[in-house]
This record gives sequence, structure tokens and C-alpha cells, in this order.
Amino acid sequence: MSPEPSVRAVSGRGLRIAALVAGAIALLVVGGGIAARAANSKQLRQWTDANAEPVVTVTQPKPGDSSYALELPGRLEAYSRAPIYARVSGYLKSWKVDIGSPVRAGQVLGEIEAPDLDQQLSQAKADRMTAQANEALAKTTAERWQRLLKTDSVSVQEVDMKVGDFAAKEAIVKAASANVERLQVLEGFKRMVAPFDGIVTARDTDVGALINAGSGKGLELFVVSDIHKLRLYVNVPQNYVAQVRPGTKAQVTVPERPGQTFTATVETSSQSVDPASGSTLVQLGVDNQAELLLPGAFANVHFDLPLASADLSVPASALIFDHNGVRVATIGPENRIDFKPVSIARDLGDVVQISSGLAANDRIVNSPPDGIGKGDQVRIATGTTNGSTVAAAPSGPSAQGGAK
Repeated sequence: MSPEPSVRAVSGRGLRIAALVAGAIALLVVGGGIAARAANSKQLRQWTDANAEPVVTVTQPKPGDSSYALELPGRLEAYSRAPIYARVSGYLKSWKVDIGSPVRAGQVLGEIEAPDLDQQLSQAKADRMTAQANEALAKTTAERWQRLLKTDSVSVQEVDMKVGDFAAKEAIVKAASANVERLQVLEGFKRMVAPFDGIVTARDTDVGALINAGSGKGLELFVVSDIHKLRLYVNVPQNYVAQVRPGTKAQVTVPERPGQTFTATVETSSQSVDPASGSTLVQLGVDNQAELLLPGAFANVHFDLPLASADLSVPASALIFDHNGVRVATIGPENRIDFKPVSIARDLGDVVQISSGLAANDRIVNSPPDGIGKGDQVRIATGTTNGSTVAAAPSGPSAQGGAK
């Protein structure tokens, strides 16, 4: 009997088992692919939802300082400065002091040789002597005629004429004496003296130089300056004039004294605004007993001025300028955007002080993205960006959606 039917039965059974195994493998492959596509689709939806919301950094307003610094350029001048001109014409005979020399009040600075003045004084004295001689003769004559009048030897008219002549001669003597005194005073001006204690800051003459009298035609020969106290002139912008009152203190620095600071006090102002510059000229006094500051020098003046109100400071990058004015974007409930109009008190460059429109606990969007609108939901970035403290983690429906 032949075994072929049993072999055929075993072969058929093997084929069925192989078919079942192959089908199971196919089902596993198909199921795995479907599951993988479903997982990728879910991840794609989560990524899309997350990136559909803008990511922003958030900061909070900081309390502003109670005062603010005002930096202005200034010019130092001697508190007292006297240019010395010649009062008599002639030639410079000698000078006694040079620039930088300390002088005392009344000290001789230089001497002028004035021969013309000397001759005028001599002539004036001679004229006075002539007038005095004529006066003496007229006096004697008048007295004699007055005695003759008592004996009726002369007329009253003749006596009156002699008395009048004496009075005229007496007046001529007084005029001559006044002229002599005037020339003697001018003689005293041949010696130029210091009007007060100070420093000789200029000498514009030399021995033998021709000197012209008066301040109109001649040049200043010497300049004496009192530098123990200096005047400091500053042009203060009109916005700050009300805060820079007499008695206000300022800190002064000069380029030639790096690291050193000097104190100045506001003394007075011009009480007017220059229409060309929009500023007021303010004068400060600076003590210079140590003579470290120089008249005519440039100075930096630093004022610490009080603020009228407690302002809040925000980064300048948080401001939005558009047709609605100046605004900032804030984070409201559920991380939704809200806009608040603000008023700028002072622009300090990277930081702006806000006088109104913000609260100290507001969360402000730093560098808000373009196109962001009111009510838009955003995600808050973690960490710190540009020095701004931000929230630690995102929140809102988008964060919850990833857990679905």
C-alpha cells in the first residue's frame, strides 16, 4: 500500500500553518504602522498647538529712584577779575610781576614813564603860583581902597571894582590849585597797582612799550584774578530750571583732575530763558582755596534733582509706538495679552521711567512680537532674557493640551 496520501496530508497542514503565521506577521506589521502613524500625528498636533502661540519674555516694572542725575557742561570763571588799563600815556618804565605771580592789594605791578604829564604838572604849579601872586596883589589893593573909602577919597564904585577883582583872582587860584591836584592824581597812576589780593593771570606789555591812556583805545596791561573762589556758569534746560534753585548742591569734575570731585552751590540765575538755546544761565560758587581749579576751564556739572513722583522703570524695548500712542503689552489672566497706555517721565536710553499707566505688579512683555493683538494667548519663556526676570514655566490651555 503506498504512503502518498499521508504525506500529502502533512504537507497541506504545514502550508496552512505557514499561511496563518504569515498572516499574523502581516497583521502585526500593519498594526504597528497604523499605531506609529497615530503617535506621529498626535505629536504633530501637540507641536503645532504649542508653536501656534507666540513665546514671549516677561519683566516687571522696577521702582524708580527718588532722584535723577542731570549732567551739564559748565565754564569756570574767577570770582573777581580786574583788567588793568593805563590812566596816563607814556612808555612802560618797568614791570614788577609776571603771570602766575600772587599779589596783594596795593602792590605795584608796573610803572609808566610819562614826561608829558610831568611837564604839564610843572606848568600847572607855575600857573598856580602866578595866580596866587595876582590874588595877593588884588587882596592888598582891595583892602587899601576900602580904607580910602572911609575918608571919602574914592568912590564906592571904584572900591567895588577892586573887591570884585580880588574875588576873581581868588577864584583863579582855586582853579589853578584844582588843576594841580588833578595832575598830581594822574601822576599817581604812573604806578599801576593790584586792586585786590589775587593772581596775575595776564601781562600784555613789556619795557619800552607805548602806552595809551584809557580803556577805550589801549589794551589791558595786566589782569588780576581772585581765584580763591570761582564762579561756575551752566546753561540749564528750561525743563529743569524749577528744580535748580539757589542753595542746590552740584558735583563738579574737570578733565585735568581725574578722580577728584568738587562741590558747588547754586547762587543765582539770570531769571530768564534764552530763546536761542531754551536754557537759563545759572551761576554757582566753587570754593578754590587749594587753587586746584583754573579760571576759564571747562567743567562737568552733576546735579542730583528730586523727582516729583515715584516713577516706575521699564526696558525701552517694552514700549510700543503706534497710532494709539505709547503703550506696553501686559500679560493678563490665562496668559492673554492686554495693552496699557503709559506716560513717559524720562527717557534714559535703555531704560524708560513711566509716570502713569502701570502698576508695580504688572507683567510686561519685553520686545513684543509684531502682529500681536489684544486677547492673544501667549506662552511665557522660561529663564531670563536680556536681564528680564520671567516666569518659570508656560501655563494655560496649550500646556494642558499636551497631556490629552
